Amino acid sequence: MKRIFLLLIVLLVGLHPVASHAQAEPEDIASASDAFQESFFESLKQKAIENYDKAIESLEKCLKLEPDNAVVLSELGKNYLHLKRYREAYDAYEKATKLEPKNRWYLAGMYDVTYETQDYNNSITLVQRLIPFEESYKEDLASLYMKTGQFDKALAVINELNETVGHSDKRDLYKADILKDSKYQGSEKDNLIAQIKKNPKEESNYISLIYLYSNSNQEEKAQEIARQLEKEIPSSDWAQVSLFKFHLNNNDGDKAVVSMNQALKSTKVDNKVKQRMINEFLIFTKNNPKYDADLEKAIGYVSDDKSVNAAKEIAKFYQNKKDWAKAAKYYEIDAANHPDDIETTVLLLQAYTENKQFDVLAKKADNLIELFPLQPELYYFSGLAHNQLKEFKKAKETLETGIDYLVDNRDLEINFNIQLGEAYNGLGDAKKKEQYFLKADQLLKKKK
Repeated sequence: MKRIFLLLIVLLVGLHPVASHAQAEPEDIASASDAFQESFFESLKQKAIENYDKAIESLEKCLKLEPDNAVVLSELGKNYLHLKRYREAYDAYEKATKLEPKNRWYLAGMYDVTYETQDYNNSITLVQRLIPFEESYKEDLASLYMKTGQFDKALAVINELNETVGHSDKRDLYKADILKDSKYQGSEKDNLIAQIKKNPKEESNYISLIYLYSNSNQEEKAQEIARQLEKEIPSSDWAQVSLFKFHLNNNDGDKAVVSMNQALKSTKVDNKVKQRMINEFLIFTKNNPKYDADLEKAIGYVSDDKSVNAAKEIAKFYQNKKDWAKAAKYYEIDAANHPDDIETTVLLLQAYTENKQFDVLAKKADNLIELFPLQPELYYFSGLAHNQLKEFKKAKETLETGIDYLVDNRDLEINFNIQLGEAYNGLGDAKKKEQYFLKADQLLKKKK
């Protein structure tokens, strides 16, 4: 019966995908000894139910019968590893490897031990021996070079893998970390230039090179690569990102607008880049107001994108120009995308106030009080709006509630007292009116 079971194991191993490597799995058995078989299968059974100590006892019996059996040694390594007896695990795998140097599984066992014990330098040596068996171990090699701070070697492996098997998020993150250090950027620039010559239609290489040149303040070279990208791939949206900057520097607003609009419409261009482009065009527009309409069109491309915060900057731009209607319009867009941003909320209410939209202001402030009942600014704007609408009783109640939440804000306290004075004036209470106006005046003198 045992011999039949043994034959079944061998057949199953033969069907395993790694059979193509023409190597025996560690469980393969060749011994004809009944005692050996009984102990070996007992070790497999005990390992399966996680009785690793018992499994080791059975394997030691096997070793007494066959001291140079690499499969048994490998099994010992597995069980020792489960028990975190790392030194014994490594020794067992190493003995197995010396008996069968071309068996990848034993090497892989040694690698597992060194990795778990964070002996990464030893791991590198073992992975280098495993790569001839399986190229995918180069991924491990890149990670190990990162862990050991051998960034030049890591970069070389990453570039090789990017070229042969394509990019991966993990490797791209590694590469980005490496290239934060300027001493590695020179070799990477050379690599990217070589890649562009080799494959001029691969857009990602141009983009990476443009970023490297820009980050090292080599703007002319960045523009040169951008123009080269535009020539090789006329439809490239990323080329327009760099050309936009180039046109702004040359004070060519018309061409900058064309490049900007193409980039902003693109789904390929990163949102942070779009934010930066709008901010740069905003600065340009301050000195070139004829492009105000283009600025508004630009914000339209990203107004629904919550990750782009450009609307707030545009609103502040119009606020500085005292164009309160447009400021309110863009604060509304930003408030819709970032409803918890109290600064935007307060600025929006201020814009309504300056634009004398008191009915809108009252409704908005009252709704916001329900959402943020501890924010005194909301009570102030509500009170101000209701005073302007001659709803003095509502103004008084709101202001008296809100002033209790006021802490260390003298300007707002002055305004609260002025509005309370206005509310009592509207209610015909001259004594209270004078009381609050006097308090506001005293606070104003203290401020001076």
